[in-house]
Amino acid sequence: MNRTDRLYALVEELRAVAPRPRSARWLADRFEVSVRTVERDISALQQAGVPIWAEPGRTGGYCVAAEHTLPPVNVTPQEAMALAVAVQTMGAAPFRSAAESALRKLVFAMRGDDAATARMLVSRIHFLRGDDAPDRMPRLLADVVRDPRVLRIAYADRAGTRTERGIEPLGYVESGGAWYLIAWCRLRRAIRAFRSDRISDVVATREVPPPRSLTAADIEIVYGALLPLSL
Repeated sequence: MNRTDRLYALVEELRAVAPRPRSARWLADRFEVSVRTVERDISALQQAGVPIWAEPGRTGGYCVAAEHTLPPVNVTPQEAMALAVAVQTMGAAPFRSAAESALRKLVFAMRGDDAATARMLVSRIHFLRGDDAPDRMPRLLADVVRDPRVLRIAYADRAGTRTERGIEPLGYVESGGAWYLIAWCRLRRAIRAFRSDRISDVVATREVPPPRSLTAADIEIVYGALLPLSL
């Protein structure tokens, strides 16, 4: 049994006996692997978002909610490869870490042979990046829309002039591969767009900003079409 099939089988085994636990030793014997391998597999599943927890004690072990399962999903290897490419091309998008986590969960839920084919296809694709290409948006900036906080930032404008200011994050705009944090600027007392790779020295305060609406008119972009994201 390959690892992808074993991960799926581990979840189904725990679900079948829930709420009773299965010990690492029992699972190791069941799948003919070492206890260390079981522990690594459980850790990988937990990191992928599967709600597995450990029950302490002599009769304890690993548990999962009875209603939780990982049914095979109807995603082809080519579709999984396309999603992997899309995630990689997100660059310094604020949602990249969440997209990577979602993709791992998707691959875990695929049929074993499809997941293996997807990994083979992905291994044939490479990206060339310059040394100055931003890799990721700082975590504090990526999380501020989900968990709003007033930020203290240092910001360098196009001319390199640096200012320090407090901002109230409202949303994001992407343009030409660059991501802008849209926020109410307490220094200018107006909505401003801050290019993420020009923000430094970010400090999240404990202050929760007051509710503010954000519309396309508020952003005041005078060129191009502003396309809202939908789901």
